[in-house]
Amino acid sequence: MPNTAASNSVQAGQQERLSPAEVERIRADFPILDQEINGHPLVYLDSGATSQTPECVWEASQHFYETANSAVHRGAHTLAVEATDRFEDARSTVARFVGAGEREIVWTSNATEALNLIAYSFSNATAGAGGPEADRFRLAPGDEIVATGMEHHANLIPWQELAARTGATFRWIPLREDATLDLEAAASIVGPRTRILAFTHVSNVLGLVNDVAALAALARSVGAYSVLDACQSAPHMPLDFAGLGIDFAAFSGHKMLGPTGIGALYGRAELLDAMPPFLFGGSMITTVSLDHAEFLPAPQRFEAGTQRISQAIGLATAVSYLSETGMGRIEGWEQHLGKRMLNGLSELPGVRILGPSADADVSRTGTVPFAVDGVHPHDVGQFLDSRGVAVRVGHHCAEPLHKFLGVSASTRASAYLYNTEADVDALLNAVSDVRAFFGVK
Repeated sequence: MPNTAASNSVQAGQQERLSPAEVERIRADFPILDQEINGHPLVYLDSGATSQTPECVWEASQHFYETANSAVHRGAHTLAVEATDRFEDARSTVARFVGAGEREIVWTSNATEALNLIAYSFSNATAGAGGPEADRFRLAPGDEIVATGMEHHANLIPWQELAARTGATFRWIPLREDATLDLEAAASIVGPRTRILAFTHVSNVLGLVNDVAALAALARSVGAYSVLDACQSAPHMPLDFAGLGIDFAAFSGHKMLGPTGIGALYGRAELLDAMPPFLFGGSMITTVSLDHAEFLPAPQRFEAGTQRISQAIGLATAVSYLSETGMGRIEGWEQHLGKRMLNGLSELPGVRILGPSADADVSRTGTVPFAVDGVHPHDVGQFLDSRGVAVRVGHHCAEPLHKFLGVSASTRASAYLYNTEADVDALLNAVSDVRAFFGVK
């Protein structure tokens, strides 16, 4: 199975990228970066966990509270109408950003909630909810749910639990020795009994880009639903969910310059309209009696209760910022920084890159995991913090992947559009001193 999507991403990285001068101008929009940590200029290389937020994003949220704060879809007065218009305009903006129709974006608190929404909706359908339209989502013993060996826990545990509730069998696609996804094994594992194929677009640990189009086609060939974790791709590369041929996708605002507390579920409109809801209450119904309720079409049927209005407006402002900067050029710059990190870390004695080597012919983002021989990742992280360098340590909510890699935890550096070559060099200089500081020879 050729890795066409990965090769396309490599080609994207060879296109025009942000210039160092442009990056310096971008940094001016992020006041938090203009500070010192422990007497050193802040070098923020933890955007894979949570990105920083430009001024325009929190100003947009503040402007909503100053001028239009009101409940959406619930009133006829001027503020309510204005709030609803801004809320739905935000949905349209985010939908365009990921290649979706505006009815195909459901607001959630984060990607974890979005993935659980799918799992619980399928579970409710299995229990008999949703009527004949939901029959397609019902699972039974003998059905199979397939994920991969590199998934974040949020795209792993919901499927384990769904299998346990329905009697379906949970399976996973293994990794090759170099930690890339084994697509040949995938073709033998995904078969007539597969109902769901869940996989990440970009590994949150390794920064590897998977072949989404090929995996979606594989799912489609056996009549399975494809579920994409796009948390590490939506912030870093151009996306077209419809063009990729996937059925569902999830992403989080706080990883793509947006506020915390906002994420989204993408689903093909015909599927969302047929899925039974899993959260019930106001704003998602058409009629209610004391013994029965009927529900609105998607996306409102999945948006019960008071909504995340200012957060949605902030996320729309964030994706507008990304679009105006140019996602292809952002991707190219991050790949440049990632290669600089990979090459530099590979040259340091006692430092191991986890996953494919620096010279491997694979598609990556600007995320690099590594281990320092003889020093625990938490100690590495604290030492780097003493130099003003912020990275992530731990198993990054991907414990099975770390077991495969033969480590309990790792140190992860993840770059974004506001990082510079000097940031990477500061990381390399700090890592080069770790072993000596801890007396490791």
